[in-house]
Order: sequence, then structure tokens, then C-alpha cells
Amino acid sequence: MFVKVKPSNFIDALQLELNAHTGNFLRGVLRDDKGSICSTLEKKIQNENEQFTWTGLSDLPYGKYTIELSQGEDEMKMNLVKRI
Repeated sequence: MFVKVKPSNFIDALQLELNAHTGNFLRGVLRDDKGSICSTLEKKIQNENEQFTWTGLSDLPYGKYTIELSQGEDEMKMNLVKRI
């Protein structure tokens, strides 16, 4: 699994570019700097190369976040910043 989050700063949504096996599920967890879960995402992969938007993040406070993405045993983490 390979996921690009573009860009690493966000305001109200995250743009994800995914290169993964079709038919599997992508699970995403967005945590704040204290480790609390702020948002979750589960998406079935339709195409090997897919772009989509993780919306519904406008109510989150500004600050540092960690995104955790997994597909089966593949996992990745990335630090993000929500800004004005």
C-alpha cells in the first residue's frame, strides 16, 4: 500500500492519493496531539490508483495531528498540521 496525503497541512479536508490492491479496505484514523481519535475513515478500494477526499474535518481545532492508515497488515503514520 502506498498513500500520499497532499499536502501535509490541511484546513477542512485531506486529499489522499492511493496505490493499493482493489477489493480491500483502507482504514484511517486521525488523532490529535494527545492521542485522542478525532475522525475515522473506512473505504473500499475500487481502483489500484485512486484519489479521494477525507471530508468533515472543519470542526477540528487547529494544531498537530497524526494520520494512521492501514490496509490489512500494511500500516503507515504521518504527522499533519491543521491550520487557518
